[in-house]
Amino acid sequence: MKKLVILGGGYGGLTVAKELLEGDVPSDTVIILVDRMPYQGLKTEYYALAAGTVSDKDIRVQFPVDPRLILKYGEVLSVDPEQKLIRFENDEPLSYDWLVIALGCVDKYHGISGAQEFSHSIQTLSATRKTYQVVNDINPYGQVTIVGGGLSGVEVAAELRESRADLNIRILDRGASVLSPFPEKLQRFVREWMLEHDIELRSHIALCNLEGGILYNQQELIYTDMTIWTAGIQPSPIVQNLNLPKDNQGRLTINEYHQLPSYNEIFVVGDCAALPFSPSGQAAEAQGKQVAEVLQAIWKNETPRLGKIKLRGVLGSLGKKSGFGLMGKRTVMVGMVPRALKTGVLWKSKRHLG
Repeated sequence: MKKLVILGGGYGGLTVAKELLEGDVPSDTVIILVDRMPYQGLKTEYYALAAGTVSDKDIRVQFPVDPRLILKYGEVLSVDPEQKLIRFENDEPLSYDWLVIALGCVDKYHGISGAQEFSHSIQTLSATRKTYQVVNDINPYGQVTIVGGGLSGVEVAAELRESRADLNIRILDRGASVLSPFPEKLQRFVREWMLEHDIELRSHIALCNLEGGILYNQQELIYTDMTIWTAGIQPSPIVQNLNLPKDNQGRLTINEYHQLPSYNEIFVVGDCAALPFSPSGQAAEAQGKQVAEVLQAIWKNETPRLGKIKLRGVLGSLGKKSGFGLMGKRTVMVGMVPRALKTGVLWKSKRHLG
């Protein structure tokens, strides 16, 4: 029996599995989906779980039930492309004929001393649960500091304000503004929303050390009751440990069919793949659909024909009643409409509708 192993049941890996199961899988082939959890966690909604405005059950998606799909749960330690083996923490190695690496990302701490030890994460469901516990145990009038003014940092701050009106909330960012890669109109709307809701914004912050409840901005001491880290991501450590060509962000270099050039039986999707756009659930799903097309072509001894991946845009929330969006490179949306659109995207994701 031939084995297609998919490492990671997130946006990219689960899309590969779903797309293949909707078509014909060869009778001599089985699909094995490996994940540490028995369901997908909708990572784009972890900010709400951290703030306490949703429960983790609200952002779970069950894996498909199909006789052609084997679900395997465990902690992956490494991938051996030469031996075609996957090694686990507490299990026997698993061999494969084809492999999809869709292991997602972890926080990037930029070499800042104490950042990992003294901050809280929203990169995994387990870490987000712990962050929720800490943030909601803070006494009234306590201080929450969010490091990183990108999409995740902004959404966490806004949702936390909706959840805990009593807390002091601040965002620290290295750039001149929150959401600095976005158009000025969008940045301005979000800055004004934050100020109206008593969220402190501090720019041009260069942290060099975290130590308990103290953040060192060079010589300045910034005091906090807890710190949430949203200041960058990097591929899974399993990918980091592969001695293979990567881009300057540590993502694996792939060919036009999303394969490793030296190992065409290995596909890479999502945050682990060197793509021409920023990591996102939308990009991972689009790539996952194309990986499924390539695999189906291989099984039929055909040449894959892939189009160019086109992303629809970016949507962000400011609590449950406002939001922002960027369609294409220039079309900015703010207010209720982008928030409603994001709610619709979440509804579709929870029902396996893409």
